[in-house]
Amino acid sequence: MTTASTSPFFSTPEMDRIFSLQSQLSRMTRFEWALTWALESAGLAGAGAAAAMEPLVDADFIDVPSLLDEARQSGNLAIPFVRQLTAKVREQNEAAAASVHLGATSQDALDTALVLQTREALALILSRVEELEPLLVEQARMHAGTVMAGRTWLQNGPPTTLGLKIAGWIAALRRHRQRLGAAGERAVVLQFGGAVGTLAALGEKGAEVSTSLAGKLDLREPDLPWHTHRDNLVEVAAALGMLIGSLGKMARDVALLMQSEVGEVSEAAGEGRGGSSTMPHKSNPVACAAIVAAATRAPGLVVTLLSAMVQEHERGLGNWQAEWETYPEIFRLADAALKQMIGIARGMRVFPERMAANLEANGGLAMAEAVSVALAARIGRERAHELVRTASKRALSENRRLGEILIATPEVRAHLSEAEIDGLLDPRLYRGGAHRFIERVVGGVDAAR
Repeated sequence: MTTASTSPFFSTPEMDRIFSLQSQLSRMTRFEWALTWALESAGLAGAGAAAAMEPLVDADFIDVPSLLDEARQSGNLAIPFVRQLTAKVREQNEAAAASVHLGATSQDALDTALVLQTREALALILSRVEELEPLLVEQARMHAGTVMAGRTWLQNGPPTTLGLKIAGWIAALRRHRQRLGAAGERAVVLQFGGAVGTLAALGEKGAEVSTSLAGKLDLREPDLPWHTHRDNLVEVAAALGMLIGSLGKMARDVALLMQSEVGEVSEAAGEGRGGSSTMPHKSNPVACAAIVAAATRAPGLVVTLLSAMVQEHERGLGNWQAEWETYPEIFRLADAALKQMIGIARGMRVFPERMAANLEANGGLAMAEAVSVALAARIGRERAHELVRTASKRALSENRRLGEILIATPEVRAHLSEAEIDGLLDPRLYRGGAHRFIERVVGGVDAAR
């Protein structure tokens, strides 16, 4: 049973529709219609049986309150669903009613409906990824040469560029797209096995009906029914969990750069956006908060599905049912996080002057590595490291610029001129392979940036 999210932060209308109860019932009806068609093709249902069911595919005939009430007693939606469907078909064609659900079990209808929902939901997720990627590519190209502090353990390190940071986001996004595509290929398959996965109720016609059913639903036919083997669905969920995690990393980066003390990047501005109920000056990272919240919730959902894989024999007790709300929720979180990240990427504001000021704020200490590397080529790594470390400690304790200390250190001046030291302390000249890495990911980067 699936229900819509009550929070605007943890789902989207589109994903709520895909995993709505009405959508689930419609797909269950489609499964039953396709099964009747396959039975009819195999001579196991009378002529016209599938035609009698086809007008019911939208499942508008279902008495939902009665269905839900009976489901609480029977253990799943499929049992009262099949009863209502059979009664409705009987109104149209008495003979056709005899073939409704023939050879199938409740889990066949529920799992195949879930697979059909998964196919549509994955298409939506991948379309969001396709929308987000070019927005990030544009930002990466635009800021390929926008120098900023690289940060390790939340402390300033040597410089990097905003373009390289965003290129890392893009590379992860592409990996997730590949994972989701491959996982979807494995998961979007028919479920049809009857009571214990043998299709014994259909006799020698079981294989024929299964193949026809898969073809009618445009699903791949698996090697055998997978009632208690949930690895393919869990793989999809885990891939979504990783996607959400990477989106959370992107959002965390942006939120940290939005801190008042940093002020290097900001979400899009807008009337009433990010406001506070008590502090009029605030502009909070609201999109980042929603994404990080999704990334915080997702691992627990994935763990639930991993735990639910331990199912008994041919049909599970309790663990299968634990999937019903958990699996759709991961899709909801992923779509909501993607939609929020699209908004960030589209409207992100960048403040290069704050980036430069933050690099300079510690008196050039962020460039200590550059000096150490240059000195190491002339006096060895250990001695160079010790000289620059000592100079850095003096700069901090005396509240002076690193360049001043270095120029005043005879052993440093014996190997580096004042002009060389000045050049080594220029963040714009210490970007290493940043441009090359960005070029590999997004291409078309102006070398002058």
